[in-house]
Amino acid sequence: MTPANLLEYDLDGLAAYCEKLGEKRFRATQLFRWIHQKGAADFSAMSDLAKSLRDKLAGIAEIRPLEIISEQASTDGTIKWLFDVGGGNAVETVFIPETDRGTLCVSSQAGCAVGCRFCSTGHQGFSRNLTTGEIIAQLWFAEHHLRRRLGLAAGERAITNVVMMGMGEPLQNYNALVPALRMMLDDHGYGLSRRRVTVSTSGVVPMIDRLRVDCPVALAVSLHAPVDPLRDDLVPLNRKYPIAELLEACERYLEAAPRDFITFEYCMLDGVNDLPEHARALVKISQQVSCKFNLIPFNPFPESGLKRSPRERVSAFAQVLLDAGVVTTVRKTRGDDIDAACGQLAGEVQDRTNAAKRMTRAPIRVHRSPSDADPAPFTPPEENRP
Repeated sequence: MTPANLLEYDLDGLAAYCEKLGEKRFRATQLFRWIHQKGAADFSAMSDLAKSLRDKLAGIAEIRPLEIISEQASTDGTIKWLFDVGGGNAVETVFIPETDRGTLCVSSQAGCAVGCRFCSTGHQGFSRNLTTGEIIAQLWFAEHHLRRRLGLAAGERAITNVVMMGMGEPLQNYNALVPALRMMLDDHGYGLSRRRVTVSTSGVVPMIDRLRVDCPVALAVSLHAPVDPLRDDLVPLNRKYPIAELLEACERYLEAAPRDFITFEYCMLDGVNDLPEHARALVKISQQVSCKFNLIPFNPFPESGLKRSPRERVSAFAQVLLDAGVVTTVRKTRGDDIDAACGQLAGEVQDRTNAAKRMTRAPIRVHRSPSDADPAPFTPPEENRP
């Protein structure tokens, strides 16, 4: 029988597992702390557990890390790991150090089925969802490896922020995602603030509503276009959940969100979505939903057929938003020399979706007419109407 991987369980799940072994909940809490706070993988080292429990676990359970295929370090300090998740698939995880924080970008799927035009992961196709244990194993490894590597004092964190912005669409792997988020937030685990854990989505509206109820953390939405015709081309999921529905879901999410705004991610594509009328249309969206915009310089790859907006155009675009009083940042590109920047994560994917053929498309149309520049009509939820 394959040993149970205890990285798969949040605290409630681990308590249920221990209960089946005839153990009380406090034993699960002790075990959870050893695994996630101390990074222990050897039951014999868990000194405050009863020896009988340690011996029992050694025969039926394990803490199963992901095998590291490679590690790459950028000149700016960014580190990218490639983890083997079996079946010929590998996922990438990125650590981004800054003076006031350490951010880990975590993958949720081997590949991605959404197929955004500007994303290298999407062009590799989709193989499968990661399990909860495979998601949390990325944080488990990075946190405790970096503590040792950086010589951090006991209790000092290496990872202060987690962003679910790696490979995959997190909300299409919802059942595995939520227990992993709960482990990140649990004070007996990693103790991260809800404000410092971010789920990035391309707009899976029903799952945004579920996350609001089950585990509201910071939310980032990959918007990338202010009008449906253009977003249909860039983010195919928009055909199922158009902008008006997405904005309504964002407004509902704010009722429970740890921040009082939604972050809209906007990849700047030369001549595609970076025109002044696009910026003015985003201003209108900002009047409908409390938000900030994060403008992301595109990181080119050959299969996309797209180019990065010139720096001057990005600055002019941002200025339109800033002049309208909209909080706007331009993301600093990190790790692009090791293909670890936004949109570059590709890993290794045994594609089941025929992505190479499916994503060979005609050039993206540029939507410039005044009517196109108006965002879709938006009606706030009844409880928020005056």
